[in-house]
Amino acid sequence: MVKIGNIQLGDFPLLLAPMEDVSDPPFRAVCKEGGADLMYTEFISSEGLIRDAAKSRQKLDIFEYERPIGIQLFGGDIGNMVQSAEIATEVNPDLIDINYGCPVKAVACRGAGAALLQDIPKMVKMTEEIVKCTHLPVTVKTRLGWDDNTKNVVEVAERLQDIGIKALTIHGRTRVQMYKGPADWSLIAKIKENPRMNIPVFGNGDVDSPAKALEYKNRYGVDGIMIGRGAIGNPWIFNEIKQYFRTGEKVLPPDMSERVRVARSHLDFSIRWKGDKLGIFEMRRHYSNYFRGTPDFKPFRSRLVEAPDYSEVCGILDEVIDTFSPEYVNA
Repeated sequence: MVKIGNIQLGDFPLLLAPMEDVSDPPFRAVCKEGGADLMYTEFISSEGLIRDAAKSRQKLDIFEYERPIGIQLFGGDIGNMVQSAEIATEVNPDLIDINYGCPVKAVACRGAGAALLQDIPKMVKMTEEIVKCTHLPVTVKTRLGWDDNTKNVVEVAERLQDIGIKALTIHGRTRVQMYKGPADWSLIAKIKENPRMNIPVFGNGDVDSPAKALEYKNRYGVDGIMIGRGAIGNPWIFNEIKQYFRTGEKVLPPDMSERVRVARSHLDFSIRWKGDKLGIFEMRRHYSNYFRGTPDFKPFRSRLVEAPDYSEVCGILDEVIDTFSPEYVNA
């Protein structure tokens, strides 16, 4: 049984990664239905929380059915990170996660995210202060290092465990790699094999199919897998992986009616959470992902992203079901 503090996650949990502009409550809702065992909010700016910025505050929205749910924070100032962790603790998530992995220039250039991989003493100090300021379990998501010459995550893992984190997720790339090239899980395996490590170690990067999930589980010995881009437009991947683990058989891809059902559920939640106008607008980025691989879908996608209201979107989705049979879906 994998546990983060007192949170029981099963024998091999599948985690939904925190993804900016993706892992909001509507997306998390369909991923929870799809079998995710632990989910995280989008990463939240510590400075934004302290300034009481509306966008940052809205990202604190969590719902009971999502549990267990973690709030992920990022920032470059220790005092601000501590204060934001205190604010996040007040909304009663199940854990607090610290982002030491975001490679985006706008984040790293502010001394946050993956930038902390260049200042391990500061990373350790920041983590220690956050652990002290909250009663919740604190976890960390990071990368192998800043670049190929500084793959220091084995040392980092021990030091973070020693000051009290309860789980560690490692993305198998450096900051310089961004999201390019294959993820390297060999160092993740080395951390898991370290006899000094006793907290759960989760791997992240490139898992986009049940077969690959099983291969990585067996090859690298991690306690669980975090899935990010592989779940976009594919929130049922978690249950597909679980069934593959149980039976060794690949699940048939969802047919068009199921794709439409989940897309509509996502849309409904988006509208409830953000209101009609913004909910419809922000859902537009997801349609091409839900219907990826469907031949001759482009005209429908164009209409979906231009549709001004809910009834028109639903009408187009009904047409999609009528037009495309399951055998045309290239999963």
